[in-house]
Amino acid sequence: MAVLDQSSDSMSPAVRPTRTAGRLSLRRRATRAGWPLLFVAPFFVLFALFSLYPLGFSLWLSFRDWSLNGPARWIGLANYRALFHDSLFWQSMLNCALLFLVYVPLMTLLALVLAVLLNSRYVRLQGLWRTLLFLPYIMSGTVAAAFTFQLMLDRNAGYANKFLGFLGVSPVPWLDSTWWARISLGLLVMWAWLGYNMLIMLAGLQAIPPELAEAARVDGAGPIRIFARVTVPLLRPVIVFSVTLSIIGTFSLFTEPLLLTNGGPANATTTPVLQIWQNTFSFLRVGYSAAMSWIYFAVIVVLALTQYVLVSRRDRYLEARR
Repeated sequence: MAVLDQSSDSMSPAVRPTRTAGRLSLRRRATRAGWPLLFVAPFFVLFALFSLYPLGFSLWLSFRDWSLNGPARWIGLANYRALFHDSLFWQSMLNCALLFLVYVPLMTLLALVLAVLLNSRYVRLQGLWRTLLFLPYIMSGTVAAAFTFQLMLDRNAGYANKFLGFLGVSPVPWLDSTWWARISLGLLVMWAWLGYNMLIMLAGLQAIPPELAEAARVDGAGPIRIFARVTVPLLRPVIVFSVTLSIIGTFSLFTEPLLLTNGGPANATTTPVLQIWQNTFSFLRVGYSAAMSWIYFAVIVVLALTQYVLVSRRDRYLEARR
């Protein structure tokens, strides 16, 4: 035992510098790893302040009754129960679904056709055409776009009805009829987002190797067959991405229906976001609006996931058949 103690005592001076050097290297590594975290820390702080905290606060408000002039009173699930019996909120959801069916398929098809044309080597001044088609997206969120459509589609003095009158067609109640108001809103949204979706399709087309189309052309396939059997299947993920963005954008409409029709006539163009805004700032039902926001968020997530699952199953089925 004495020999072991003496040997351990004799080894300790040699071991101590090694342990000290190891601790210093760990400190240096921790310091080096801490510098990148220090530089990205402002993003996480701002994200927590302006994203996570408002989300948590809105969830907290959804279980309370608060009208901005007094303490928030706990009412449990009363807001959610009242929401499921709110016919106007579900009508706004139906309005968005109808609006989606009115303009999204047509807009997606037009965006795909325009992208194919602008990707062709036979079209000149491609940069100019791309800029002109993308320009409405830049100004789509402005008040000017909605007011311009309101002036164009006015029943008595609008240029659209003046042109129809020149052709001998009676004036159309663009903004005074429920269905025509939905169509008018769909035209405004399609005009605003067509260039954006076209640009997404164009980026997807340019990522497809041209050798595939050349090989199909050598095998005797025509332009339509190449488009249907080669281009569209390879472009399916981009199309799904575009449609998913269109779903989110349709249910998130606010500026366009507010300025074009103010949600009318007969609430035919009221959207969920417009409903949330009205309940918050017009009726001061803050807790109810927070519950409405979370139900709206859940519906958007379910729709997006449903579309993703259906497309994934279809792709797996087609691969299995091959």
